[in-house]
Amino acid sequence: MPSFIQSLLRSRAVFHFSALALTFMFWWSGVAKLWDFGAVQGEMAHFGLHPAALFAAATIAVQLGGSALIVFGGRWAWLGAGALASFTLATIPLAHPFWALSGPAGFIEKAFAQEHTSIVGGLLLAAVLGELRQASRDV
Repeated sequence: MPSFIQSLLRSRAVFHFSALALTFMFWWSGVAKLWDFGAVQGEMAHFGLHPAALFAAATIAVQLGGSALIVFGGRWAWLGAGALASFTLATIPLAHPFWALSGPAGFIEKAFAQEHTSIVGGLLLAAVLGELRQASRDV
């Protein structure tokens, strides 16, 4: 590997930028939910989650807290990645039941489920890389 690429990949700035990009969909959604908490409660009620306010607050906490742990958490990045991965997997049967749909709607929901699975893989990889970064500092 060329040395400039190696330096770039080991850069703290590139790490934080990558972590921000990986978690973008979560922290942006969390911020947007804070701006319109009433709409989030309606969304939770739509999916049968009651009490809606509690599920809305928990969703925001997981999205923002999990993202922050990946970006800034160091040793705790695994916890943020695990929380966001679990949250993402839980949304598949709840919001994207492609197996119960047919035609274009089923196709779209299956695509969302596949995308969610890829995001979970990226989050798990972030946890692994976070652990490797910590281990190399501990040596």
